[in-house]
Amino acid sequence: MVDHHRAAGTRTRRTVRRIHLWLGIGVGLLFAVLGLTGSALVYYTDIDAALHPVVQAGTAAPARDWRSQPWDRALATGRARWPAGDGGGKWTFEATGENIAIPARHYALQGHHADRMMVWFSADGSRIVRAEPWGGYVMSWIYQLHMQVLAGDPGSQIVGWSGVAMLVLLFSGIFAWWPRGSWRKALAFKRAAVPIRRMHDLHKLSGLVSSILLLIVVATGVLLALPKVAQVVIAPAAVPALKGQGAGAGRVTVAQALVVAHRALPDGRLTFVDIPDRRSVPFRMRFQVPGDPHPRFPSSYVFVDQSSGRVLATYDVRRVGVRTAVSSWIRTLHDGTVGGLATRILAILLGLVPAFLFVTGLIHWSQRRRSVSVAKHRMPLSG
Repeated sequence: MVDHHRAAGTRTRRTVRRIHLWLGIGVGLLFAVLGLTGSALVYYTDIDAALHPVVQAGTAAPARDWRSQPWDRALATGRARWPAGDGGGKWTFEATGENIAIPARHYALQGHHADRMMVWFSADGSRIVRAEPWGGYVMSWIYQLHMQVLAGDPGSQIVGWSGVAMLVLLFSGIFAWWPRGSWRKALAFKRAAVPIRRMHDLHKLSGLVSSILLLIVVATGVLLALPKVAQVVIAPAAVPALKGQGAGAGRVTVAQALVVAHRALPDGRLTFVDIPDRRSVPFRMRFQVPGDPHPRFPSSYVFVDQSSGRVLATYDVRRVGVRTAVSSWIRTLHDGTVGGLATRILAILLGLVPAFLFVTGLIHWSQRRRSVSVAKHRMPLSG
C-alpha cells in the first residue's frame, strides 16, 4: 500500500513538472516581458519627466491649491487648441502638488480607455509646453506593452488570462519542488555539482525566494487587467455614474467646484479633476483620504454639478464597505507603492526575476535534452 501511494505521488509530481515545463515555455517569455516592463514602470512618471525636462519647469509662485486660477486658465488654453467644434471631449487634470507643468489628458471621444492626447501646460496654465498622443512616446509605449501587449482592449484580456496561467506556473513550480525528505537538501545550492544541476538549483532557489511576492504581483495584475473578474471576486461598491441636475445658464469654474468638493472631503488630497464637455455630466474630483494606500490613483470621489455648483454625491472609500477598501489595495500592491521607496526598489528587482527564471529554465531544459540525446547515442547496440 505504501509503495502504491509513493508511485501515485511520483506520477503526480511528474505530471506537475510537465505542466510547469510547458507553461514555462508557453507563457515564460510573456512573463519575462511583463516583468521587465513592470520594473521600468515603477518610476515611469519620473523617468518620463527626466526625458522631457520642459515638464519640470515651474515658477516661484506657491503651489496650486483649491482656489488657484491655473486650472481654469489651462482648461481655456486646451479648449482653444482643441475646440468643441473639432470633437471637444473630456479633460482630466492631474494635481501633482508641485508648481510645475500641469499634466492633463484630453479625450476626443468619451470613455476612459479611448484614444487620448497627453498634454502638459505651463505652471500658470497659459500655454502648452508638450503634447503627445498616448502610446506615441517611450514610457507610454512601455505602459501599453505591459498592460495590453500593444493590442488594445483584447490585449488586456491576453495579459489577464495569461496571468492566470502564470499563477498555475508558479504554483506548479512550488508543488514540483516541495520536498518529500530533507528540507535542508531541497534548499541547498550544490556548487560542486555538474553545470546542469547548478542551473537547476539557480532556477529553483530564485523562484522559491521570490514566489510569495510574485504570486501577489501576478494575482493583482490579473485583477487589474480583468476588472470584471475583480468585480466578481471582490465585489467592491461601484463608483456612481451621475448626470448633472442644474438647468441654469451659468457654469461654475473649476476652481469654484474644487472649493465645494474640498468642503465635502476636507481631509482629502486632490489627485485628479475630470471635466466633461457636456453640462449634463458633473465634475468628478478624485481624492486620497487618510487610510487610502495609493498616492496617485486613490479611490474616493466627489461629484459637483457644473451648473449649480452643488455636490451631487460623495464616494468615500472609508464608508462604502470592507470589499471596496480591500480593492483599493490592488494597484498599490501591484506597482510597489505600498511601502514607499523600499517597496518600489523591491518591485524593480522583482520585475527582473521572471526573465531570470525564463532564461535559467530554458537553459536547464536545453541542457537536459542534450544530455538525454548524448546518452541515447552512447547506448550500446544489442547483438
